[in-house]
Amino acid sequence: MVIAITERAARKIQEILAEQQEQDLCLRLYVAKGGCEGFTYGMAFDRERREDDQVIEANGIRVLVDPLTLHLLRGAQIDYVRSMMGEGFTVRNPNAVSTCGCGHSFKAVDDPGEPDPCDHPQSLES
Repeated sequence: MVIAITERAARKIQEILAEQQEQDLCLRLYVAKGGCEGFTYGMAFDRERREDDQVIEANGIRVLVDPLTLHLLRGAQIDYVRSMMGEGFTVRNPNAVSTCGCGHSFKAVDDPGEPDPCDHPQSLES
């Protein structure tokens, strides 16, 4: 499969879609340049298919992906996890050679993206 969505993630997406009360919404997966590793993951609902989008059907969810996203997320799995630290969607991306600590940013082997410097608090002197 090009991009997989686990049953758990599909159920959560369907739950959120039901709250939207709009017909024909698709899940748009995308990557954007930025983040501390070079690319960031994104998800949104969209009803418009762009000319260069590919439509993927995964566990009953229609997913729209542009060519860059398809290239960087080929073989990835979208899951929904719950833990003591919280809950949310996670991406298991076989194309990522490094990720940030929170898992929202990654670096790909063949494209470094455009990393943003992390802002670290400065120590205050008295």
